[in-house]
Amino acid sequence: MTLSDPTTFGRIYDEHSRSVYGAALRILGNQAQAQDVAQDVFLKLWRNPQRFDARRGDLGSYLRLMARSRALDVYREGQAAGRARDRLELVVGQDEPRLDERPLVAAERRHERDAVREALQQLPGPQREALVLAYWGGLTADEIARRVGVPLGTAKSRIRLGMTKLRDELEDAVAEPALSLAA
Repeated sequence: MTLSDPTTFGRIYDEHSRSVYGAALRILGNQAQAQDVAQDVFLKLWRNPQRFDARRGDLGSYLRLMARSRALDVYREGQAAGRARDRLELVVGQDEPRLDERPLVAAERRHERDAVREALQQLPGPQREALVLAYWGGLTADEIARRVGVPLGTAKSRIRLGMTKLRDELEDAVAEPALSLAA
């Protein structure tokens, strides 16, 4: 039997895929992860069929052993990632107070948000529309041009001019209160 033959490999997959999946599922308890492990096992077999030595045991046992080994690796990786995430949350939670516990930061954000709204109101309508569609709507210049019914160059110009005017407005509006809050 040659494992590199697609027909033979298909037959082997049909014969052993459930037991390989089951071995992984018993360890992981997660169907998606178990499917990934089973796929990894069969992919490794397909890429390196010579690694299987029939003199050392039957193919089903070999595949289930590979599945258990890989599933344990995935399980351990998940455990390590969970411990690292817990440690990070613990460290961040001690050093970084929540936003509502930092009134100065919250006040600065409110002021910046109000300044952006006011600056947007100062823009001509087509520029304001282009910026809102681009930055808050997530549209590209091409999508904006099609949606508004203008040439692509016009849409790009509106975005560029709007950004320039917005930047000029915001530099003055944001800088003044920051200076007064620092004093």
